[in-house]
Formats: sequence, structure tokens, C-alpha cells
Amino acid sequence: MTSTPRVPRVLSIAGTDPTGGAGLQADLKSIAALGGYGMAAVTALVAQNTRGVRAVHVPPEGFLRAQLDAVGDDVEIDAVKIGMLHSAPIVTVVDEWLAARRGDVVVLDPVMIATSGDRLLDAAAESGIRDLCRRVDLVTPNLPELAVLVDEPVAHTWSDARAQARRFAGRANTTVLVKGGHLAGEECPDAIVTSDGVVAEVSRRRIVSTNTHGTGCSLSAAMATLAAAGLDWPDALTRATTWLAGAIVAGSALSVGRGNGPIDHMHEFRDRHATGRLGSGDPGRGWTAEVWRCAAPIRAAVEACSFVDGLRTGALAPDRFAWYLRQDALYLSEYARVLARASALAPDGAEQVFWAESAASAIAVESELHRSRIDTVDVEPASSTLAYTDHLQAAASRGSYGELVAALLPCFWLYSDLGERLAGARHPGHPYRDWLETYADPGFAASTRRAVDIVDRAAAGASPRERGRMATAFDRSMRHELAFFRAPVAAAALVAGETRPEVPLRGA
Repeated sequence: MTSTPRVPRVLSIAGTDPTGGAGLQADLKSIAALGGYGMAAVTALVAQNTRGVRAVHVPPEGFLRAQLDAVGDDVEIDAVKIGMLHSAPIVTVVDEWLAARRGDVVVLDPVMIATSGDRLLDAAAESGIRDLCRRVDLVTPNLPELAVLVDEPVAHTWSDARAQARRFAGRANTTVLVKGGHLAGEECPDAIVTSDGVVAEVSRRRIVSTNTHGTGCSLSAAMATLAAAGLDWPDALTRATTWLAGAIVAGSALSVGRGNGPIDHMHEFRDRHATGRLGSGDPGRGWTAEVWRCAAPIRAAVEACSFVDGLRTGALAPDRFAWYLRQDALYLSEYARVLARASALAPDGAEQVFWAESAASAIAVESELHRSRIDTVDVEPASSTLAYTDHLQAAASRGSYGELVAALLPCFWLYSDLGERLAGARHPGHPYRDWLETYADPGFAASTRRAVDIVDRAAAGASPRERGRMATAFDRSMRHELAFFRAPVAAAALVAGETRPEVPLRGA
């Protein structure tokens, strides 16, 4: 059987938006954009556009329960995102349905305040929403909604907003994503807050745009999808806000509506298709396109992890980068031996030369990058390094060319993809410019395309059973890559006496 990472299955419970920018439609686009499979149960049919709401039709509560039961009785759900609930009876239906379930990741976007500032729910419904918060894992209010939840005036400073979030997290025994978009100023902060305080915080320059319709819906759906893929809340916040910022910027090109337009949920896919990036998942690439697509949650986790984000911004602590480079130097030594084994197994001279040249490059070119920055004498391999090299050596020892080259492919493809993603971060003063340039190099991109083609040919000539082993080898290498990127931060946390590790993907 083919072993591939499972796509997160996310259920949205919300109202509709016929223009597609908010509600269920925005949720489904967000789930797909972040690598999940979206499902939907309708709480209300809303006649709205980019300029406002015209009418709302609410189906009977029993019909909502029938929708929820129909999905829940048949599909294994990894996460639930809850949006507009409209009334106290609807809140009760959702609350009772969740009470009968266990194990779902649940994210609640408490839709309580209209853009005009008017309150959308009566007192009974607001009370029901507060009670429902005790059953969910993450609540994502904007500042007016947070004020309603804590029954206080709207916060006008970021410090007050975080304090309100902490108070509510304590009362509801939940986690709050507090959003600073309603505050004045050039910065737009967001934070994950528990009853113990701020767990993680990101801040980006405010984007001046009228394409903000549905941003709250979209962010909460993105957080649910990333959590279902195995990211912890801090990493999910980094990844989701990066994606959302790009979607807001790209939204103006959609030219949808004459009011506050929608964001472009699929902007990352459009960018990759337009530029021919390797990460586009072009269906013409055959077998590799499918395993690359299935690895989307792992790729998202890599891009969202604090080490990679620190490389992007240049804020990564030098000691963490040095720790990574020392382990990478050990890895490259074993990696070059495995590349040489691939050369020995290759079916023709051209592929033999390719793998042999790759082995030489791993030693001569990439190792030089390490020697210029660090001393690699007497370095002990970390557990993540040993696990990865043991996996590659096991693939080499089994004698299957297809399985071996599939195991090697992530070290080309993932780094080339990251090089392209981080290329825009390079500037003359960037402390890790040389590392970013190594993997954004056009020559490395060409080598990656060649490796992809070789693996596709190997898969085309393999039996179904061997293709299954190839998929397993590729998946395991991707997971080892994620662990490798997370290891420097985990090591630093242990030295500092911290206890919060980066949460692994489910099934890892």
C-alpha cells in the first residue's frame, strides 16, 4: 500500500456569503489554501455582498443538527471551525453536538459585531457563545468581540487587549488569538494568549487595503487547518498570518465588488503557477506531484517553524544557526555517501553522473559554506541527525534504486522550494544571506528539477508495491527534514530550561 501523509479534514460550521469572500465560502478556500480538505454545515443563508448584509434566512435548528450528524457519522474530522451562529438555539445545537464528540481541534470565530459596530446577537446568544468558548481549543475574536466576551469597554491599546485576552482565557479555560487589527498605528500585532499570559506574538506592518472582507473568517479557518496538520498554535500563527498578509496584498487584483473586497485566498498557488516554481504541484510531473501535494502539511510546518522564520527575518539567534550548521555538516558527510550509492545503482550513465556530481557538490560546495562559519571538530550528532542519516542509510542498504532516490529527493526539493520562498528576504545586510543564496541559486533549482524527473521515471517503471515503499521513503525524509529544522530551537530550549517543544505533526 502507498503510505502518504493524510490531508487534514476540516469542517466549517458557519453562514454563507454569495460573493465568496466571507463565511463558509471563505473558510473552504482557506482550508484548501493551507493544504486541507474542507467540509461545511450551513447555519444561516446570508444575502450579502462586499457592501453589506441585505437579508438572513436561518434554517430550522433540526436541519443544522442533521447536517452535523451526516458529516460526523461518516467522516473522521480532524478539526472544526465555527463561525456565525446567529441565535441562542443555533449555539445550543452546536454545543450539544460538540459535547457528544471527543478529540476534535475546535476553533471558534465569535461573530458578534458587525463592521458598522452594531451587535449581531441578543443577550441569550452572547451568553451561549461565552459558554461555548469553554468547549473549544482556540477563540479568535477581534477587539470589539473580545470586549463583549469579557463584558468590558473595547481595548484601545495592545497592552489592554492582551490583558483582556488573558482574563477571558482564564475564565473560559481556553486559548485566545487576540488580533490588533482594530488598533491605530503602523503595526498590526496578533498574539496567542492563555491564562498564563502571552505564549507567542507576531507583528507585521499594517497593509493599507480595502480588501479585508472575510479576514477574520479566513484566519480562523487557517488556524484550524494548520492545527489539524500538527502545528502548535505559535507556529500556526506565524504561518497563517504570513499567508493572510499575502492574501490581503493580492486581493486588489481580483477586482471583486465595489465595497470592501475579498482577499485572494489562493495567491500562493497563483504565484507558483505563474512563475513555474517547483512547489506548484504541476500535474504534469506525475508521481512526484502527488507525494509533494500530500506533503503540504509538512511543508507548511517547515515554513512556519521558528527556525525558518528566523532565517527569513534575520532574527535567528547566531548560536542556533551555528548549532544547525554543525549538525548539517555531519549530515552532509553521510548524505554524500548515500548519493554515491545512488550513483552505483543508477540504471544509466547520465543518472550515474548526476548522483556522483551531487555527492561531490555536497562535499565541496555546501561544506565550504559550513567551514566558513563554524568549527566542525569534535561535534556529536544530535538524535535528529542520527535518525535522518539512519533512514537514508537503510534506504541505501535495501538495494531499491527507486526507494533510495525517493528518500533523497526532499533534500533537493524542500530546500529549493525554501530558497525560492525566502529569496525576497535577502538584502546586503542579512546575516544569513549566503545560506539563502545557496538554496535560491538557479543551478540548484536545475539540479532539483533533474532529481524530480529521475524519481518520476523510477516511479513509472516500478511495481505498485515499490511505489508504496518510495512514497513511504519520501514521506519519512520530509518528516526528518521538519525535525532537523526544529532541532536547533528544541536544543536551545533545553539548555535554557524551557519545557515547550515544537509539537510534531500527527502521525509523525
